[in-house]
This record gives sequence, structure tokens and C-alpha cells, in this order.
Amino acid sequence: MEEEAKANSFQALDIDVTSSIKNDQVQEYGHTTAHTIDHGRHMYYITWINQFFILFLGNMGFIILGGRGLKDVNAIFNDSPLRLQYHIIITGVAYFTFALIVPNMSSMRVWLGVSLVLTLSYIGFMLPVAVNDGKSNRSQSYEIEGSTTDKVFNALGAIATIVVCNTSGMLLEIQSTLRKPAVNNMRKALCIQYTAGLAVYYGVCIIGYWAYATSVSDYLPNNLTGPKWAKVVVNSGVYLQNIVSQNMFLQPVHEALDTKFLKLDKSINSRQNLQRRFVLRALLFTVTTFVAAALPFIGDFINFLGSFALIPLTFIFPSMIFLKVKRNTANTAQKAWHWAVIIFSSLLAVATTASAVRLIVNDVTRYHFFANT
Repeated sequence: MEEEAKANSFQALDIDVTSSIKNDQVQEYGHTTAHTIDHGRHMYYITWINQFFILFLGNMGFIILGGRGLKDVNAIFNDSPLRLQYHIIITGVAYFTFALIVPNMSSMRVWLGVSLVLTLSYIGFMLPVAVNDGKSNRSQSYEIEGSTTDKVFNALGAIATIVVCNTSGMLLEIQSTLRKPAVNNMRKALCIQYTAGLAVYYGVCIIGYWAYATSVSDYLPNNLTGPKWAKVVVNSGVYLQNIVSQNMFLQPVHEALDTKFLKLDKSINSRQNLQRRFVLRALLFTVTTFVAAALPFIGDFINFLGSFALIPLTFIFPSMIFLKVKRNTANTAQKAWHWAVIIFSSLLAVATTASAVRLIVNDVTRYHFFANT
């Protein structure tokens, strides 16, 4: 099975390198999660780089988000809180420690339940406060400010952000394809994500915009004006839940590095493998934490992530796969539809990427590097 997976690896559009522990040994195997198609080695590398770019950039977003939550807690008890960069460093250390203790996908099982409880808890505390704020201040303006150019670029950035939120189902796909029957498990997980999951996403967004109008922050807890204990609970919940989420999101990177550099003939908890895992995790989080501290513009990271990486992976590549696999059986209407998706999505990716780059440049000009936002 392992040799067959390796032989086909350059034909796969999506490879999750995972590991399992059996008889206290690390077993390596390749799990293909997309149709194998004959687009060649270049497409394999393009997709591989794109996927890992998404995971790295997403991890930096989690670090910034955790740092902001920690800073807000600090600000509640201190009129002069530490700079955001200190909180980002603390967050990076916390994420590194958790990644060291919970090294692989199998170890994440119990923590996914903890993540769900934390998510529901901080949303349950945050929404009543937001609703109360909205009721107490109905004189807010919902008019979108800025020039026509600003509005167009901001709208494109919003599209990229929506793509990021709606593709979080990939985490459920990763988990569900690790046990049989993979297809049925994945469909069930995605159905839950795009019903109950989206209800939570858009419910929070709609209530936040209704309560705070155009002054709403990209980090909603910033707008809360309720009791201090509610702010502490919400920001603490966000921080703790992000520790679990970022580890889940970054698991493919950890698994790939472990498969490459750990001693596969030894226990995953052997002294040699523990030392190597420590170095790998330390290097990874040092780089991502430094970049996050230097560019703490979370909204821009999300926009760039969605535009540059997720739009091609979500819309363009699946249509390319269909046209390649069904080239001899698809009818004219099907081919025309998928070509239309490819062309439109390509133009959208270019436009939203330009918007994201513009936002980053503007924020660097306004905030400078290592800004205490």
C-alpha cells in the first residue's frame, strides 16, 4: 500500500501525509484525498505549495487572533497593557507547547470535543452582550464610507473572507477520511458544516453588524461594552479554543515533517523522536510567530489567504479535475459550465488578490511593522 501510494504521489492533486501509532511504532502512509489526474509533476508541486501556504498563513492568523484575545484580557485588568507583540509571543509559545504535547491527528480526538464546548461557550456569552449593545445604541450609521475604489476593493476582500469561512469544512474532511467509509463520513461532516456551521458563522456576523454597524471590528469582542467578566470569559474562550483549532489546522504540516524527519522505526515518544519533534515544532512556530508579530493585520491575512490560495483550490482545481477525468464522457453543457467556472474563478482570484495586496500595503503604511494594533 505504501509503495503504491508513493508511486502515484506525483499524480495526486491533494496529498495528506499522515501517521498512525501501531504497537508503539510510527507507520507512514500516503492518503490521497482527490482524484489522481494526469496534469503532471508541475501541477502536483503547485498544489502542494498552495496547500502548505494556506496552512502556514492560517496558522499565523490563529496566532494573531490568540494574541489579540490575550491582549484584551490584559487590558481589562491593566490600563497600560503590554504591546500586542508580547502577547503574540506568549501565544506562539502556548501553541508550540500544545503541538508538542498533542503531536498527531489521533491525539486530537478528545480535544475536538473540548474545542466545541469552548466555541459554544464564548459565543453564548458574546451574543447576548452584543444584542444588548445593539439595543442600547440604535443611532449608528450603516452607510458604507469611502470612495468608489475603496468600496470595490473592500467588497472583493469581503468575498475572499467569505471563501475562507466557507472552506473550513476541509478540517472535517481531513478527520472523516481517516476512517472508513471515507466518502460517506466526509459527506455527513460537510453537510453538518454547511448547515449548522454556517448558521453559527452568519448568525454571529449578522448580529455583530446589526449591533455595531460600520464600526464593527474584524475581531468582534473588541466592540463589546458589557461587564468586564463577560469580556474576560469571551476572550479567554477565544484564546483557548484557538489553541486547539490551530493545532488541528496545522496537523498536515506536522505530519509531513514528522514523516520526513522522525525515526519511523522507533517509538514516536522515544527520546530521539522527542528531540527531533521539539526542534521541528520550535523552528516552525518561531518563524510563524515572528511574521505574525511583524505584520499583525489579521483581516489582511484572511483576505490574502482566501484570494491567492483558497479560490483556486476550491473552485478552479475541482473543475480542472472534472474536465480531465470526464473529458470523454462529459456533455457539451457540462464542459461549458466547468470552463466558465475556471475562467470566472481565475478572474476573481486575480481581482481579490490585488485587493488583498492593496490592503496589506495600506496597513503597512498606516501601522508600520510590529505595530501595536
